[in-house]
Amino acid sequence: MTINAISGGTRPIRVGIIGAGNWAHYGHLRVLTLLPEFEITAIQSRRREVAEAAATRFNISHVLETVEQVAGHPDVDLVVVLTPAPQHEAGVSAALAAGKDVYAEWPLSTSTALSKSFIDLAEKSGKRHLVGLQRRLSATNRYLRDQIANGYIGNLRSVRMHVSMNYFQAKLPKSLAWTAPPENFSSMMAIYAGHFLDALFSIVGQPASLSALTLNQFSEITIIETGEKIQTTNPDEVVATGQLVSGGVFTVHLEGGKRNGSGVQIDITGDEGDLTITNSSAFGDVGEDYVIKGAHGNRLPLDVLQVPGNYNWLPPSELPSAVLELANLYVAYARDIAAGTRIAPTFEDAVRMHTIIDLIEHSSKTGSRVDVPKAPA
Repeated sequence: MTINAISGGTRPIRVGIIGAGNWAHYGHLRVLTLLPEFEITAIQSRRREVAEAAATRFNISHVLETVEQVAGHPDVDLVVVLTPAPQHEAGVSAALAAGKDVYAEWPLSTSTALSKSFIDLAEKSGKRHLVGLQRRLSATNRYLRDQIANGYIGNLRSVRMHVSMNYFQAKLPKSLAWTAPPENFSSMMAIYAGHFLDALFSIVGQPASLSALTLNQFSEITIIETGEKIQTTNPDEVVATGQLVSGGVFTVHLEGGKRNGSGVQIDITGDEGDLTITNSSAFGDVGEDYVIKGAHGNRLPLDVLQVPGNYNWLPPSELPSAVLELANLYVAYARDIAAGTRIAPTFEDAVRMHTIIDLIEHSSKTGSRVDVPKAPA
């Protein structure tokens, strides 16, 4: 039985989808079909035939023409905005104006100021708002956070994270051409830095200060199908170091366009133990799961640590690990509206990540170490 605190009854949370692109099909539509707490009732896309195809495949009742129709539809409780970041404002504004809860993908918008304005709209509407910073809610990351909180490594001394991906090379497919213009805030810096920094700081604690270097090594992007050249200043190399609020130090290196051997490596050092986390992929397809190793004590081998079963919130499935992270976010939202909690990340979390990215860019431009504002309680 599902619990819908929006209606006070036991029907599923009814979802209206705005945007039916690749991530909608690969992630959201499959997740929402998997989870009994939800029912997809409406969908809209700039290309109606794409929305109709999704409606047929996923048994969606209503194919609508505009974002306003989705937001205002009586069979929609939660509006899910899956368009590119430059188009988020229209979907978010329509949802909140219609008095609906709203989910928007990360990046929340193309700027910190615009994302802050979304919070103002949400506060006026009194509705719940979610952002797609789902990596923090993976079973792996929740387990790691608890291990550190429970003293497995003692006092945290340092953390080092390296994330590399094959994407964001000097050549892009036409379908991703929109990520090249810096004004779209859809680069490696925006997407991967946002996701992984949010996840890392949810595990080890928030940063107090940082110094950073950002570099653009692919200043000219070629569109594979057409040969079109796009000039860009988007960073494809980011290095940030700093101090955590707890006193520990952190080092982060993110790089796009890595040809071979990309993935994730994290080392967490404490005064009583160590943890390492690895994955052969920064995205997470089927079988590309995180491996955790750890040791509590001195001069010991690192043993594989299995995530206990109670960290799994999801029904059985064969979905890719990146998609399962998204599923955990939806489960968190369903629990939030049932229990009045706030587990799922919100627009406030998005604005904090916008702010940290702004500070990284400022530090790189000025060559200065910058303080990071304290995170809200």
